[in-house]
Parts: sequence; C-alpha cells; structure tokens
Amino acid sequence: MKFGMRKPSLKRRIAARTSIKRQVVHRAGLKMPRGWGWLRDPKRYAYNKVYNRTTFDIFKLLKKILK
Repeated sequence: MKFGMRKPSLKRRIAARTSIKRQVVHRAGLKMPRGWGWLRDPKRYAYNKVYNRTTFDIFKLLKKILK
C-alpha cells in the first residue's frame, strides 16, 4: 500500500477515460448508483478506501494552495 503523494501519470489518466470496458459498461447502463461500489466488488472497494485515505493528489494540493 502506498503512503504519501501519488505520482501523476498522463498516460493512465487518458487510458482510464477511453477504455473499451468503461464505454461498454456506461452504454449498457450497468453502472451502479454512487456509493454502491462495495456491492459490485467489495475487495476493490476496501482497497480504494484505504488508498484514498493514505495518499494525496499533487493537483488537488496545488489547487488548494493557489486558491
């Protein structure tokens, strides 16, 4: 598990938004309501919950500083 700042990756950011799997799920209407991720994949939900609490995004940090 990572602690601290996340390293930004433009390649991964673009890939996440243009993936075929994302498009199929979105167009088929198989999206779960917000907050119901634990039902679809509990293991991923638990990992992401811990990861998001132990790391921070450099862009969000810059946004707070420059406000």
